[in-house]
Amino acid sequence: MQTPIRTLRIARPVTDLKRAKAMYGAGLDLHVIGHFEDHAGFDGVMLGRAELQYHFEFTHCSAHPVTPTPTPEDVTVFYIPDENEWTLACARMLAAGFRQAASFNPYWDAHGCTFVDMDGYRTVLQNAAWRYVEGDGSV
Repeated sequence: MQTPIRTLRIARPVTDLKRAKAMYGAGLDLHVIGHFEDHAGFDGVMLGRAELQYHFEFTHCSAHPVTPTPTPEDVTVFYIPDENEWTLACARMLAAGFRQAASFNPYWDAHGCTFVDMDGYRTVLQNAAWRYVEGDGSV
């Protein structure tokens, strides 16, 4: 049996690297775990925490800026089962500058809140526990 991939990086171009770093750092309680400047024309920052198995990478290329083009269905979802933790996390997102919005898929509004950053990327904070049932395959 092969070893499964253990770390996830979500990489996105942004229009304002400094603002993305500040918003995601404060909103999701993440820290700078790496950064680079003028790497083949790109600047970037990675945000995460040592104990997490994921991190975000935000990049900007001043020579050839990429316009972010997320759709309303492109969401990153965090499951936060404890209601007090979830409430605090939602407040952090708003204080960090995210805008709360209705979700394109109403499923996410039933037990969660959708937040949109300055480039239109959406993050859902779901007040529920993730439940994995091996071999379930249902959608």
